[in-house]
Amino acid sequence: MGEQAVTGAGGTPAPPERTPDATDAAAAAGGGTGPGPTSAGMTADGTPAAPADVSGAGMSADATPTAPAAAPPAPGAQERTSDITAGPGGVMTDEAGVVTGDLTLRTEYADGQVTLRVQYKDADEWYAVTGGRVPLADPAALDAVHTVAVALLNRPEG
Repeated sequence: MGEQAVTGAGGTPAPPERTPDATDAAAAAGGGTGPGPTSAGMTADGTPAAPADVSGAGMSADATPTAPAAAPPAPGAQERTSDITAGPGGVMTDEAGVVTGDLTLRTEYADGQVTLRVQYKDADEWYAVTGGRVPLADPAALDAVHTVAVALLNRPEG
């Protein structure tokens, strides 16, 4: 298959085709024309990406926790825990970077916020999952949020 010249109106050369960029992807995903989310908090070379608003999921990909990661849950707070096995890419945390292997996931609800934390199984230190803090209006939804988080992070088969 060969290339052929394309001309515009009046026989003038048509503008060159361009490679789709993040604006095109955002427009395709959300129907808008402006820039949109392009990362989940990290890039291929490991450098942090600019914060991205993930409006459809109700969270920011680079949310900064307001409470220390090692802090115990507040009195009266609700929590769910499950043992998981992180997949090959591990789980990105704010304090320790990527953690891998056998972990415990804790989903906490306090003051209208859900926070995901992980620890190496049977360890003492808890780490905040990067982007794992979001508002939750109804505490009854905590079980559903925890179930989704386990489904996303538990990858025992890789």
